[in-house]
Amino acid sequence: MLEEIRIQSLGIIESSTLELGPGLTVITGETGAGKTMVVTALGLLLGGRSDSGAVRRGAKAARVEGVVHAAGLTSFNAAVEEMGGIPEDNRVLIARNISAEGRSRAFVGGASVPASQLADLADSLVAVHGQSDQHRLLKPSAQRDALDRFGGAGIAALLETYQSLHADLLTTERELIDVVAHARERAREADLLRFGLEEVEAVDPQPGEDAALAVEESRLGFADTLRTAAEEAREALSSERDSPDALGAVSVARRALEGVREHDTEASTLADRLAEVSYLLADVAADVASYATGLETDPARLAHVSERRAALTHLTRKYGETIDEVLVWAQQASQRLLALDGTDDRIAELRQERATLRTELAVAAGELSAARTEAAGRLATEVTAELGLLAMPHARVTLAVTQGEAAAPSPDEIGAAVLQVGKRWIRFTSTGIDEVEFLLAANTGSDPRPLHKGASGGELSRVMLALEVSLAGTSPVPTFVFDEVDSGVGGKAAVEVGRRLAQLARTAQVLVVTHLPQVAAYADRHVVIAKSTDGVVTTSGLTVLDESDRARELSRMLAGMDESDTALAHAEELLAAARAQRQ
Repeated sequence: MLEEIRIQSLGIIESSTLELGPGLTVITGETGAGKTMVVTALGLLLGGRSDSGAVRRGAKAARVEGVVHAAGLTSFNAAVEEMGGIPEDNRVLIARNISAEGRSRAFVGGASVPASQLADLADSLVAVHGQSDQHRLLKPSAQRDALDRFGGAGIAALLETYQSLHADLLTTERELIDVVAHARERAREADLLRFGLEEVEAVDPQPGEDAALAVEESRLGFADTLRTAAEEAREALSSERDSPDALGAVSVARRALEGVREHDTEASTLADRLAEVSYLLADVAADVASYATGLETDPARLAHVSERRAALTHLTRKYGETIDEVLVWAQQASQRLLALDGTDDRIAELRQERATLRTELAVAAGELSAARTEAAGRLATEVTAELGLLAMPHARVTLAVTQGEAAAPSPDEIGAAVLQVGKRWIRFTSTGIDEVEFLLAANTGSDPRPLHKGASGGELSRVMLALEVSLAGTSPVPTFVFDEVDSGVGGKAAVEVGRRLAQLARTAQVLVVTHLPQVAAYADRHVVIAKSTDGVVTTSGLTVLDESDRARELSRMLAGMDESDTALAHAEELLAAARAQRQ
């Protein structure tokens, strides 16, 4: 809901603030005072085209600000956050600057955004009905949505069922298209995987085998060198040719200290340590001798190991850095091959699933279409009755619920956007098979025509009012703006316009620019725009009227003059009657 509009240097408005609230707010004033400038300001806030000529003479720029109470406005808040704006205390500030040179800047929730993005907020925030506006309900999609809302829970449930089936069908057909389109690639992939698995199976590698064989091949290839080194080491530790060796040298040192053990404890400790060293040297010498004895030259085994390593290397060049990675690849390839080998079965399953979903979707589409057709008749009757009370007694509104027929698709075609409903092939979308259009016959004997072709500006505004009243409580838009919806209306019809606007204001915020006192009498809040001049510059300002000021304003609107006792009495009578009907 809009809480406040602030206008600076726009047209003849120098600086004004319009505080808004729930219910019906009317704006009145003398011709040329700038009433429609408020609607112009609102249009700028909602992404309307800027005009540097609207900047007040002598000002560098015009600025319009709007404060939106955004609690509960889910789609509006989502749009604000997507633009980078941040609500504060459930309020969002929208601003638009227009320089005298024609440059335009826009801000949403503190974030600078392109002015064109403000239009994204309009559909979820305000519906403007004026003689030069592109009305929200003139859009085909909005007309279908309006009919669905009027249909209530019944149509909502049918639409939900249809859309769920539609989403499932799209998912199934996308997968089917992918599987069929890539069947040849899948076959080639399967052949490559099968070849690779056969190579791995033929070699039959074992975990860690490549590392173990590398160690063995090195040992076999240098067996003679290793044996010579081991024998030299054994000879140095324990000589068999009575040559000096390590064991002998340690024994000499040990005996020397053993001879003086009893004279010094430290000498005794060193003797014990030399004894341990001699034991260790004896063990090492035995191990080295055993190692040298065990080293044998085996050319046959070396050749076998080299061949096996070559086979393993062939695998690691293609399927992994190590044999362990090759084995992991083989496991994954086996699983993938199972999936690829089931392609034909999957295609058959998807085709059957697709056929079933299309049958169910056709049934759901038919039921939804029948419910829409029934609701269209009721809505047309209500809107026509409303128009009779709005000085259009001969007008007749009808709602055409039609379907677009198409040729039957070929049996093998996937993704065709046509359904067989009964004996007809009909185009379908995510919202069903129906095209909904509001038609108006403004006079007796005239043929119904689309709203934007069959009505004048004033008639169209009243049709929109009648529609909004009929749809009251179902519209997702919290605020409605009507700019001179009462054009060409007077007398009793004008009273009915006011009463209908008050009725709409029970469930939404309504802002009306009017020149009729019968309409203004129904307001919850009455704002008058008055202009003044110093002989050089004309200025307009906005003022919220109290009850006594309202009566005087209504009397001015009735008589065209101030201080008319008769007009004042009539104005008070209008206010009293309107107050009674509202209660």
